[in-house]
Amino acid sequence: MRVHKANRLVHRWATVVVAAPVLVMLVTGMLLQWKKQSAWIQPPTQRGVEAALSIGFDQILAAARSVEPAGIETWDDVDRLDVRPGKGVVKVRSNTRWEVQIDATTGAVLQSAYRRSDLIESLHDGSFFHEGVKLWVFFPAAVVLTVMWATGLYLFVLPYNVRRKRRAQRRAEAQATSASGSD
Repeated sequence: MRVHKANRLVHRWATVVVAAPVLVMLVTGMLLQWKKQSAWIQPPTQRGVEAALSIGFDQILAAARSVEPAGIETWDDVDRLDVRPGKGVVKVRSNTRWEVQIDATTGAVLQSAYRRSDLIESLHDGSFFHEGVKLWVFFPAAVVLTVMWATGLYLFVLPYNVRRKRRAQRRAEAQATSASGSD
């Protein structure tokens, strides 16, 4: 089997194998490109009164508790804290994917909204489905996609190489003809 025919075969079947995971990666990747520009994907970071942090953990928890949709009662309900002292804000992310932004000086709730970017990221890397899917489906799909990129590049360049070789062959034949005609 010739190289370019095998290359086409690999490229064609690799496309079928990775179609679903790559589609998920592409769509979620496009959404993630817009996470800072879209409040629907990720709530914009608010600014506090001062660029400082002067409230304690008890005040942070009390403020986060005041937002019912976040479902925060104890620290066990909190996924993470994102402290932005330069903006004077503390972001509290709940296990339910709600984000509560709290003024780091006054303890007032600046904003609360559902944060979709973490969900989209977990879909993007496959961990949403299962950690095994991330490692044994999405990673191999990325490897196969890299192979498809290489085989696609080869398929793109192949006609140019064939034309270049034909032109060189025609020139050589023309030179040989003109050399034998001048004898």
